[in-house]
Amino acid sequence: MGWVGASVAISLLHKGVCRELLVNDVRNDIAEGEAMDLNHGTSFFSAANIRAVSIAEMRDCNAIVVTAGKGGTEGQSRLDLLNENLKIAKGISNELKGFNGILIIVANPVDVLTYFYQKYTGLPANRVIGTGTFLDSARLREVIGNKLNLEPKTIHAQVIGEHGDSSVFLWSKATIGGTVIREWEGWKPEYEKEIEDEVRSAAAEIIKRKGATNHAIGVVTATLLKWIMRGERRVVTLSTVLDSTFEYGQIAMSLPVLISDIGIERVVKLNLHPNEEMDMVKSAKIISNAIESAKS
Repeated sequence: MGWVGASVAISLLHKGVCRELLVNDVRNDIAEGEAMDLNHGTSFFSAANIRAVSIAEMRDCNAIVVTAGKGGTEGQSRLDLLNENLKIAKGISNELKGFNGILIIVANPVDVLTYFYQKYTGLPANRVIGTGTFLDSARLREVIGNKLNLEPKTIHAQVIGEHGDSSVFLWSKATIGGTVIREWEGWKPEYEKEIEDEVRSAAAEIIKRKGATNHAIGVVTATLLKWIMRGERRVVTLSTVLDSTFEYGQIAMSLPVLISDIGIERVVKLNLHPNEEMDMVKSAKIISNAIESAKS
């Protein structure tokens, strides 16, 4: 469960996504304490029954969110977490045998773990979804909004590729009110590098100050689950295991996907600027190398 799991839980309750919320932690007393604490707030959000249970007891859920894993520390990349969190992934996957719902992966490195959770559980690729660059894209819009003094909701901009240092910013497709961002009055070319650096370092800056990131990813994950459970057909950037029709190889990485109540309906293929395509190939290679190193 941890900080992120707790933030996902409270965000789900505030959004009224579920009538029953099951929580688990490797330390059962923590899970029980969180369930008790959350239940005490039920007068202030939609009615829900919150219980601490084993992972095996979650097999009949419509959706499961995996936040389990060692958290990042200052100066540590998401890929540095791989070996420790892969062991955890194997154990959880074994306990989830027979689960047929939607599996949301939040733990890092999210792209690599999304790939292995799909392989370990045997679930169809469209039902194993990594939060990927969904939060990166939200951070991008927020930073652009601050730079231009605009409400982030009016900005359409995406980050794809790895949820990490090789993420790719789609400046060629970013728009504000239908206007290409590079043509927006007051926009300067040097903003792009400044904004990329701020978005990529956002998690590290938060970890430096408070030890973990949890609130924004909690809201992002709860929102994703709300859209899936309600069958809202939306296009967002999420990590998914790609098939052979994509030139990036057998990996999981973030691309725009159409989501619905079945999970991911399809991956949206993009016509990228040549520079962006080169960056995507580099990003895919980094993920592929991490996957291969974990297999060996």
